[in-house]
Amino acid sequence: MQQSNTYIIIFTAVMTVIVGGLLSLTSQGLAPAQKKSIELDTKTQILSSVMDREQLSKMKPDEILSMYNERIASLVVDINGQIIEKDEKGEDMVAEEVSILKNYKKDPSERQYPVFKYMNESDLNKVDAYIIPIYGAGLWNAIWGYVALESDLNTITGASFDHTGETPGLGARITSPEIQNRYVGKKILSDNGEIISVNMVKGEGNEGLNEHQVDGMSGATITGRGVNDMLKAYLSHYESYFTTIKNGATAKL
Repeated sequence: MQQSNTYIIIFTAVMTVIVGGLLSLTSQGLAPAQKKSIELDTKTQILSSVMDREQLSKMKPDEILSMYNERIASLVVDINGQIIEKDEKGEDMVAEEVSILKNYKKDPSERQYPVFKYMNESDLNKVDAYIIPIYGAGLWNAIWGYVALESDLNTITGASFDHTGETPGLGARITSPEIQNRYVGKKILSDNGEIISVNMVKGEGNEGLNEHQVDGMSGATITGRGVNDMLKAYLSHYESYFTTIKNGATAKL
């Protein structure tokens, strides 16, 4: 039997409300799980810059979160190296909740810069490494990661990179331990103490690389250039903070 236009309109409106309500309830129900998944992924990436990745892969989610809470102390600084205590809402600043993507869209002078301190297992008052997030552009889309510096704030102790859409087998190799391990032991400072970063050179299988260079990725020159640019940029953004520590920072820093 053919229904009137009024019936069809009412039926459609009612179904829209019902389906919309169900989707809203489902979204709210999944929100805690989604939030925990994002938290786990972020903290795993941070830890992977200072810990053995194979060891991390064998740990359960709760073990990773527990390890993070035990060994990582975090804070947020501005471009001048000063600690930011409160966010825009007047609440305590939480480094893990700072969106690197949103900050990337701002002028460097207006950004919030998280710092993650990897504390010594035997002495939790001693910093083994300082971990900073980095963000930039690869060949096709965003690339990002974390780089960890030893307490000398010169030697790279580890790096963790990720991407949105780099080419499999080429630029996407930045996520592999093979590429990331090339940065371990490299230096970011010149003999004069200036930040010159570490550069991924063009091509692969290069010989005679110095302490500021790592071997490149065949067929992924633009991705490698993106890694170079974001690493140099963010090391420069954190330079004031590093200087503060070297000049005799308090334990809070």
